[in-house]
Amino acid sequence: MSTPVDDPLSRERSHLSASRSALRAMREDVEALDISDVTANWVNAEVLARQVAERIKALADLSDTPLFFGRLDYLYAPGAEQAEGADGERFYIGRRHVHDHDGDPMVIDWRAPVSQPFYRASKKDPMDVALRRRFGYTRGDITAYEDEHLSDPAEAARTSKLLQQEIERPRVGPMRDIVATIQPEQDEIVRSGLSGTVCVQGGPGTGKTAVGLHRVAYLLYAHRERLARTGTLVIGPNRSFLHYIEQVLPALGELTVQQATVDDLVAHVEIKGTDDARAAVVKGDARLAQVLRRALYAHVTMPAEPVVVVRGSRRWRIPAYELEELVRELLDRDIRYGAAREALPQRIAHAVLVQMERSGEAPDDRVQDAVARNSAVKAAVKAVWPAVDPAKLVLRLLSDAEFLAVHAEGILDEDEQKAILWAKPARSVKSAKWSAADAVLIDEATDLIQRTHSLGHVVLDEAQDLSPMQYRAVGRRCSTGSATVLGDLAQGTTPWATRGWQEALTHLGKPEALVEELTAGFRVPTDVITYASRLLPHIAPGLTPVVSIRENPGHFEVRPVSGPKDVVEACRELLRHEGSTGLIAADARVPELSRALVEAGIPYLGPGEETTQDTRLTLVPASLAKGLEYDYVVLDEPRAVVDGEPDERTGLRRLYVALTRAVSGLIVTHAAGLPPQLASTTLR
Repeated sequence: MSTPVDDPLSRERSHLSASRSALRAMREDVEALDISDVTANWVNAEVLARQVAERIKALADLSDTPLFFGRLDYLYAPGAEQAEGADGERFYIGRRHVHDHDGDPMVIDWRAPVSQPFYRASKKDPMDVALRRRFGYTRGDITAYEDEHLSDPAEAARTSKLLQQEIERPRVGPMRDIVATIQPEQDEIVRSGLSGTVCVQGGPGTGKTAVGLHRVAYLLYAHRERLARTGTLVIGPNRSFLHYIEQVLPALGELTVQQATVDDLVAHVEIKGTDDARAAVVKGDARLAQVLRRALYAHVTMPAEPVVVVRGSRRWRIPAYELEELVRELLDRDIRYGAAREALPQRIAHAVLVQMERSGEAPDDRVQDAVARNSAVKAAVKAVWPAVDPAKLVLRLLSDAEFLAVHAEGILDEDEQKAILWAKPARSVKSAKWSAADAVLIDEATDLIQRTHSLGHVVLDEAQDLSPMQYRAVGRRCSTGSATVLGDLAQGTTPWATRGWQEALTHLGKPEALVEELTAGFRVPTDVITYASRLLPHIAPGLTPVVSIRENPGHFEVRPVSGPKDVVEACRELLRHEGSTGLIAADARVPELSRALVEAGIPYLGPGEETTQDTRLTLVPASLAKGLEYDYVVLDEPRAVVDGEPDERTGLRRLYVALTRAVSGLIVTHAAGLPPQLASTTLR
């Protein structure tokens, strides 16, 4: 039996088919471009060819990804003052703009102003929208739709079933975008301006990472030319996390955003060593910036001898007191050490030129440059303002107790100085066993000497785990730009974890940043987040608990077990469901569980490896669980997760992270007793 022509679902499928054809035509038009006659040289040709290739890639039609996910029908009110687009038109909202051969839009980019009511309009404020339609998809094909008549007072407000289904849809593979499910409070952050820095405090499942990534996509849409010049960067806690999120921006058509960890940013030396917690805390303290500055500028000495410049038969003498004035003037200007060193020979040369002019000569800029390169001037600059290698400076501070004591006096006490001094001083930069915290110190010293390049916008995720010195390192990368800072104070699992956002933002160099809090949970089921929130009074007093908006409470069970075989059986149970499963365990227990999985014949992956339909189980050390999510989770031995950290609060925070990685269900297995903070009124 044929489908009636006026069937709404049939019409929407036809529009989807026509839109896919239009997108294919857009791509073919770009592929057909002949750029051989429009470039002046091979450099321009290479640049243009790369831009064309990126455009072709951005126009790819992903078969499993719907071109549009919603529709807006605006009211028509002749003679009334209306918002943009509010003239009775209909717009399909999707991940990218698609137009037909006449240039008329078939799909509107979700970031366009006319798309905003799709996320913001409500019964209370319809924003001139008569109807909002959401679409349900199966493998890229429309299978359902749902209408909201926002301007009809007779229709009551209700929860969108399709929205709930999209949030709860099983996930296999990397993180996906949330353009179809962005909520009003999230959209407000996503569309905030480029000039301001925004800090998002969000508990597990509130979508803060997705909000940060979608904000980048929005800013690239709204300020493309500017950000093309200045660049954008996403900073994550580790490589596994970056691999997990790396497909979100390309799915939105954005291919130029760089990704890195903080360790990548400060990779001036090879990391061969580790610090104990005490040393790492001191090295991460912002006071180390003062110590480094003192140690660096201690290399500047006041001249004791005059400079005599010989040119032809004439000798020009700059006395020591005048040289000292030049040096003090540069110190007072508080410019970078290296920039001041480069300026000093020109200052000395200018003083020589003044003497030349007084004697009746008429020197020009070429003479001044020649004087600045004079061997006597070079020798004076080398003696007064010597070149300093940042790694060697840090090496001396960490190796020479006397040198450290001089420059840390009044800043670090004796115990703190002892904590960071190396027991066995290294002979050279190359042979030193540098730690990650040492590399951050070298980055600070490098910036004191030469300014770090600043980008237009930086997204910093899992920011709560950064030390003050790491915040400074990130802040240097956006000193003339803006940032999106994402984190959760309750998930800070380092000894130096952030105590408060205002303090952190000050270290970042953005004290005026706006702090927003997301408390609506879209990912973690109600029963799971309620259980995990028992830890909040012990790890982050005063923080607002996440409230799950999921209608499905999710599967949750606390299960006593006798050993690894029972844990493996719990994994096997969850693998019967559709979607991904994560087995999270204390790092020390991972090898034993790995052997148990192998013996049971259950294939598994490591964090960061992409799940497939055939291999849907990931074995995750608790230390790498942050930022990851799975449809179902088995959490092995909570007490071991807590005991695996240097102190109880950090251990409980690590446990909070592990408990909140599940989207649909969680089984907590334990042979030992539960931590007392969880044990009260144990749920079954």
